[in-house]
Amino acid sequence: MKHANIAIFVPHLGCPQQCSFCEQNTITGASGTRPPSPEDVAKAAATASESLGERSREAEIAFFGGSFTAIRRGYMLELLEAGAQAVERYGFRGIRCSTRPDAIDGEILPVLRAHRVTAVELGAQSMDDGVLFANRRGHTAADTARAAGLIRGAGLELGLQMMTGLYTDTPEKSWETARQLIALKPDTVRVYPTIVLPGTELERLYQAGSYRPQSLEEAVELCAGLLEMFQKAGAAVIRMGLHPEPQLEKKMLAGPYHPAFRQLAESRLFLKKLLAALPGPGRYRVSVNPRDLSTAVGQGRENARRLKEAGFLVEFAGALGQAPGNFELLKLA
Repeated sequence: MKHANIAIFVPHLGCPQQCSFCEQNTITGASGTRPPSPEDVAKAAATASESLGERSREAEIAFFGGSFTAIRRGYMLELLEAGAQAVERYGFRGIRCSTRPDAIDGEILPVLRAHRVTAVELGAQSMDDGVLFANRRGHTAADTARAAGLIRGAGLELGLQMMTGLYTDTPEKSWETARQLIALKPDTVRVYPTIVLPGTELERLYQAGSYRPQSLEEAVELCAGLLEMFQKAGAAVIRMGLHPEPQLEKKMLAGPYHPAFRQLAESRLFLKKLLAALPGPGRYRVSVNPRDLSTAVGQGRENARRLKEAGFLVEFAGALGQAPGNFELLKLA
């Protein structure tokens, strides 16, 4: 049964400063809207329950966008109470929230648990203190490690979020960030390539020539490797790339945005695995589960093209008996 989020966006609420890359209204598509009320939470939950039906028991109310545990306490409790009531009424799995590492302590976690919160996601972004400082994050890698330990100690699901291509970041630093995040034993991970948005410090750096964003190719290559690393470590990568939003697509100035970024990374990872398995140039048939066929072929048949350039003529075929994520290789005469 596929997981579902009932997303409630609280853009930029609770954040103590403006990070170099952040313009939450554009990212979430919430520009011009007022902060959500408890009534908004109840209405969203009722609508979701009606549309999800039996899937409601796998759905979570998700407070995303700002630093949820850093917003005004009375307002946070109002939203949590509305969410907890909806969990009880409709049988949702629980409540998920995202927040800053320095907005988690031993006092807030019992409050979250008492209101049916089951998962907390930390916006770590990087585990390199120099990158965090350069991007005005206002917390350290040690804050992330401390908060992650508290969340796991409280019996809550731990989610960690990282970004690639930040100002002063490098692929090597991103690999090290991933290694340190894995050491914190997250249940889930999100990976976001950095996008340049108007009105941000990153825009100023970009226009001044001090910041070069990742190309789409660079981001796909790096994130395919990160995806494999997290999967091997048993951490579920539940998002890779920003959620497609018309406002985001209209306003973004530069960076490796693609509405199907996750599939690009998965296709690149499949290509790497296939190339490693091919014994030498020639003609082959590669059988995959039908739902993996588009990933195997690649967008615009990119994988087929790259294979041909490398001397491999590959036919891709769907096979119902093939396990998802795997493939069977047959050399043709």
